[in-house]
Amino acid sequence: MKKILIAVVLSAVPAFAFAQNTNIGGCGWGAKLFDGQSGVLPQVLAVTTNGTSGNQTFGITTGTSGCTQDGAVRSTWKTAMFIDGNKERLARDMSIGNGETLDSLAHLIGVRDEHRAAFNRVVQENLSRIFPSDNAATGQIVVALKQVLGSQSELAQYAASI
Repeated sequence: MKKILIAVVLSAVPAFAFAQNTNIGGCGWGAKLFDGQSGVLPQVLAVTTNGTSGNQTFGITTGTSGCTQDGAVRSTWKTAMFIDGNKERLARDMSIGNGETLDSLAHLIGVRDEHRAAFNRVVQENLSRIFPSDNAATGQIVVALKQVLGSQSELAQYAASI
């Protein structure tokens, strides 16, 4: 029994480390079940859900369960790091609908020039949703920004880049 317990614990360590470092639970049922939750445990549970059921592979193959078939592997860590280091300036730029920090965010998530005006307008109109308080957590801001962009047909494509 002791050997089985050790084997279970040791097999969980790579999944734990993998989930923490790569944020791989981005699509599949695990991502849907734990959407918006932050921390290591939800990431590990999302990865475990996807891995044990094989649904992430199916989702990528079929383009379902929040997965894409465009061949691009995306990570939100760059966006989260940028927002975390620029919260005050970003909130200020969003409040006026333009500025260097807002332009940098748009560039980071790949907003094309023809969509910049719409992007600036939408984030300005939804500032209180994206930054619900002065001390909003970075994860909360990232999730809200993704939801705001995802709700706009012209900008929904950029929500996947966040």
